[in-house]
Amino acid sequence: MLRNAAFGIVGMAAAGPPAGTEKPAIALTMFGVTTPCVTIASEQLRDRFDCVVFHATGTGGRVMEKLVDSGLVSGVIDVTTTEVCDHLFGGVLSAGADRLGAIARTRVPYVGSVGALDMVNFRAIETVPAHYSHRNLYRHNPQVTLMRTTAEENRQIGVWIAEKLNRCSGPVRFLIPEKGVSMLDAPGQPFHDPTADAALFDAIEHTLHRTRDRRIERIACHINDPEFSHSLVESFLEIAS
Repeated sequence: MLRNAAFGIVGMAAAGPPAGTEKPAIALTMFGVTTPCVTIASEQLRDRFDCVVFHATGTGGRVMEKLVDSGLVSGVIDVTTTEVCDHLFGGVLSAGADRLGAIARTRVPYVGSVGALDMVNFRAIETVPAHYSHRNLYRHNPQVTLMRTTAEENRQIGVWIAEKLNRCSGPVRFLIPEKGVSMLDAPGQPFHDPTADAALFDAIEHTLHRTRDRRIERIACHINDPEFSHSLVESFLEIAS
């Protein structure tokens, strides 16, 4: 049975897809706390694009950037930039200092957002560095602990992202959901902090150099509201067509 299955896989790989079924591939980034947003956007785009979703776990971001560099994706909807938090503040899911570098190098159409920038990721609670012990920590499960980013940390994150985007000469749209950046950042949830969010949003807006091809827009909804997904899709279709 395994031998026959192997032959079947080889045959399909050699033949390739049926003529006329190829669609351009686009990359989307997702985390558990931004899943509704990415799911809706993917559903709206799947008739026109092969939507390849990368989980923002450090490895996911690095793989996505490599595929962008290789020319295998024709656009990026970077909903979830949370790996930047881990890179700057010692979390375990960093994608490294070159996150967003491939976007600048290739000029690929890019729509970005602030998904899950409210959290830094650590392993079990006892692995959280001692200097963070007083912080707002959320035990997602026994193996995963999330730390809420502060207003000052969010300011640094916003500047870092905007400076990266300033190096992009291709079409860029950056959308900000004013009512929250993750499932945990909503009224009644443990990471709801409008002051910290405002510091993030203001830092991005003040640092980003707007041009005809590089624009930023605030949307008066939560990142997981359907309206925000629709805005992401509309922005991407505008620059990818």
